[in-house]
Amino acid sequence: MYLLLLCSLSVAAIAIDRFLFYRRARAGLQPFLTLLPGILREHPLEKLRELFQQEKHAAGFLAETGVSAACEEKDIELALDTAYTVAAMQLRSKLNYVSMVVTMAPLLGLLGTIFGMIDSFSIFNLQAGQPLAITGGIGEALIATATGLCVAIFALLVHTYFSQQLDKLLSDLDLAASVVLSELKRKKGDKGHAA
Repeated sequence: MYLLLLCSLSVAAIAIDRFLFYRRARAGLQPFLTLLPGILREHPLEKLRELFQQEKHAAGFLAETGVSAACEEKDIELALDTAYTVAAMQLRSKLNYVSMVVTMAPLLGLLGTIFGMIDSFSIFNLQAGQPLAITGGIGEALIATATGLCVAIFALLVHTYFSQQLDKLLSDLDLAASVVLSELKRKKGDKGHAA
């Protein structure tokens, strides 16, 4: 039962952490994505690097990484892929633990039920086969199963909600990476034609 309480508290702590993290990750993201193509077209690379360093979300990090790669004449696509992987890892952080609790909580509940049933039958033997002696233990044992299922359902809801948030954020990062890559390639092509 204590393990189930610990699982429940862990899921609640992760839910709070991810809620705050995703809220910060989304702050200013949509206006940034809307303005990103124009910003990339209007400013020189060095100015873009400064502008994107001021952004506090993952799309800003992606854009700054792409612009830095362009300034240093490195492979822009590789830099964006690496930055995307780093950002995605940060966004996915801790969600696997919630998934584990979804699976583990019912198993812990069943384990508690089995131990409770074993205790009930041992009391049944000690009290010379009186049927009423076993009913209290069985009721207690089933509480463990119900608790395990409740913790699992809570964890499943948390996991589903944050998985959807993660999918939205990753989709926005894909969009940002595509825009940055195409605009920087265009900018690089324009620079080559001008020379």
